[in-house]
Amino acid sequence: MIKLIASDMDGTFLDGSERVPEGSYDLILRLRDAGIQFVASSGRRFDTLHELFEPVADCMDFVASNGAQVIVGGELVDLEVFSHAAVRRLARIVDLFDTMHLALFDETSSYLLDDEARFEREVDKNLPNPTRVLAVPSPTTSILKASVYCDEDVMDMAYILTRELDDDFVFAPSGRKWIDVMQRGVSKATGIQQVLDAHGLAANQMMAFGDSMNDYEILRMAGQSVAMGNGRSAIKQIASKIIGPNVDNSVQKELRGLLEGARS
Repeated sequence: MIKLIASDMDGTFLDGSERVPEGSYDLILRLRDAGIQFVASSGRRFDTLHELFEPVADCMDFVASNGAQVIVGGELVDLEVFSHAAVRRLARIVDLFDTMHLALFDETSSYLLDDEARFEREVDKNLPNPTRVLAVPSPTTSILKASVYCDEDVMDMAYILTRELDDDFVFAPSGRKWIDVMQRGVSKATGIQQVLDAHGLAANQMMAFGDSMNDYEILRMAGQSVAMGNGRSAIKQIASKIIGPNVDNSVQKELRGLLEGARS
């Protein structure tokens, strides 16, 4: 029996314009009434997720910034801040390659270690409140998220970053030209596990939706894993079900089917 839905946002729950499709808020309320908790699981920061879901934010949970921010029942239950020393090591490696450009994020701003024109905004990498900086911000700035934009050869760059910084970080290609930088031991899956624990649920009671490599862990742990038709090939390989693309509101269709099955 499914008791919790964990869904990625960009390329998954959101439509092609990165908006919450019509009727989605009602679906979240119907899920709650059916005893099924909805969790937004995303690389986006909590502030942007809360804005997207403001009408129903009090009725759902959030795993934001790839697991660095976990909010259950409106309360912050975990906040994982990047090590300043590790971020400086990351910046040094990125700086060796003129095809890589580093963006760092705290709770409200983006810190760009290259000219803004070198970055292409994409899905959850919309670079809110960008500030051009010449060096990694001081340790008093709490970095929650890091991403690397690649002019080309995303997989090659992910390999290099992994070889150089494997002790500190996990690197997951995201979108067309970005690599998500995740603290080792912190992921969407570690955040989702905290949500499951808070509700007294097991992973086999969860259905998870995703499309990118930063969704890999939650799909592997879920009792029912669902990959998007527009998802990466590796994600489709490990999912128990593949549905249509996000532009067809396929997650919403799947949730309606789940509710109809629960009612019958």
